[in-house]
Amino acid sequence: METISTAAETAPAREYRVADLARAAGITTRTLRFYRERKLLQPPRKEGRIAWYGAEHLERLRVISELLERGHTLGGIAELIGAGESGQDVAELIGLQAAITAPWSDETPVHLTWAELTAAFGDQLTESNTAESVAQGYISVEPDGITHVSRRLMDATTSLIAEGVPLAAVLAASRKAQEHADAVAEVFTALIRDELLGTLRPDLPAAEAARLTALIQRVRPLARTVADAQFALAMDRRVSTEYGRLSEDCP
Repeated sequence: METISTAAETAPAREYRVADLARAAGITTRTLRFYRERKLLQPPRKEGRIAWYGAEHLERLRVISELLERGHTLGGIAELIGAGESGQDVAELIGLQAAITAPWSDETPVHLTWAELTAAFGDQLTESNTAESVAQGYISVEPDGITHVSRRLMDATTSLIAEGVPLAAVLAASRKAQEHADAVAEVFTALIRDELLGTLRPDLPAAEAARLTALIQRVRPLARTVADAQFALAMDRRVSTEYGRLSEDCP
């Protein structure tokens, strides 16, 4: 019995010239050639002096664009592509990288106009205080005001000002707290790196990448719990010490 082929089965695979492929991928021909020079793109099919690209090239370009949007560098993308071509599961490697580099904070930025800032801080809204906030990385100055990286921290600052704490004192305490927070972050980073990610390497098998991804996702909330508990216990110790000194001075 004769087999009847469908139109989809008999239609030739779509092929693209350089300009057509770049247009389909939403990039410039210059960018496409750059990817090809960096060996991020598979070699095309040559027909005389004409290079023809297929669906696999378009898919590769879409993967590159997606990885760039996720914050990967071209060097990192090249490693992932090399891993995929050597038989590794790129999806698992991408998942591991995403788990490692995912943001820890869930802070919401807040924008305040200069009028709102003046109402909140009055004459304490000085150039030196603004410069210190910028230096600590908490605000960016814009023509119509500032944007703070954390609504919670901004709310805490304005509440302390309302209670009578000078803005300069809040910023000085903030700088010290940031230094200590960085030190705590370094402790946990080193712990995770040295004790849990010892098997991390470019040619990581897919199963091991999946195991490490799950491990990191379990450890992240534990690190925050430990840091929070340590801070609370430290406050108990410091408050007890300070209260003891106050009691001695006030019989």
